[in-house]
Amino acid sequence: MILERFRRYLPSAIAVAIAIVLPVALFAAGDIPRTASGHPDLSGTYNAATLTPLSRPAEFGENLYLTPDEAEKLAAAERDRNAEASSASDPNREAPPEGGDGSPGPAGNVGGYNNFWIDRGDDVFTVDGKFRTSIIIDPSNGQMPKMTTEGQARQAKFLQTFFRQNKGTAWWVEKDAGAAGPYDDMEQRDNYERCILGFTGAAPTIPSLYNNYKAIVQTDDHVMILIEMVHDARIVRMSSEHPGPEVKKWLGDSIGWWEGDTLVVDTTNFHPKAAGFMGGTENAHVVERFTRQEDGNVLYNFTIKDDSYWEGAWTGEYVWRASAEKVYEYACHEGNYALGNIMRGARLLEEEALAAK
Repeated sequence: MILERFRRYLPSAIAVAIAIVLPVALFAAGDIPRTASGHPDLSGTYNAATLTPLSRPAEFGENLYLTPDEAEKLAAAERDRNAEASSASDPNREAPPEGGDGSPGPAGNVGGYNNFWIDRGDDVFTVDGKFRTSIIIDPSNGQMPKMTTEGQARQAKFLQTFFRQNKGTAWWVEKDAGAAGPYDDMEQRDNYERCILGFTGAAPTIPSLYNNYKAIVQTDDHVMILIEMVHDARIVRMSSEHPGPEVKKWLGDSIGWWEGDTLVVDTTNFHPKAAGFMGGTENAHVVERFTRQEDGNVLYNFTIKDDSYWEGAWTGEYVWRASAEKVYEYACHEGNYALGNIMRGARLLEEEALAAK
């Protein structure tokens, strides 16, 4: 009777043993943490800051790799820059000149963030122990493909608006008398200024001057990717399909699946009013790959295809480094005080311009 009972419960005992041992065995084999279902566990916080540029500097040509000496020179130069930029300011210095100091950029030409807020990393990243010259790996020259005619027109329009120098005058009153001005409505301001989208992109996402932390929360059915820049929280549906083309989303529609130990995320259906990555359009198709490394980091690879903007697809990859830090709220939101003051300032400048006429 004892033998009969043993035979009866043996299959169940084996199943339970396999359920308990399998994740442990997989962990030992791949030396990475895994979920109960056996997939790599990507959940955690990551720091994506790096000195490696998106596009490869021209002097490196087709060379994808830096020598250790070249990598150390870049890191040393950043340390020196930080030391100088972090030195105490002269409390008796003069105010910036009226209209700004002539420096380029969208910060009003009167000064933006100081070095306290900048955190772009302190070295270049490595893949398989080799230092990279750029995030872009295809095309082989490390540059984005040539833009289409439509792409060039879109970029020219964006640069004309985004980098227009602020001279403290309502220039639009003279130039476009009777026509709609660029500050007539808050919804005319771009999505970044209104804090609807972040500056680093969502799909794909790239490093920035600051706010480079990412967080991943993973279940069998969904993967959430939180980007510190603004409040971009992407929800990736596993084992799903994209909706019809009539459904458009600010961050695109993301679905995912596993290819071995790599999470593949496919994103389409971008909102037409959402400026795509680096100027792309709502027609962009992005494929991302997340591969956990034995050291706890994640190798992040992405390919973007947008025939409306570039003449070919291009691919980049860089490392998200595992971190024990927390992701803090950027606290940028639509309708904040700055946006209200932008509109008030425009009204005052228009009054001055009309009075002068």
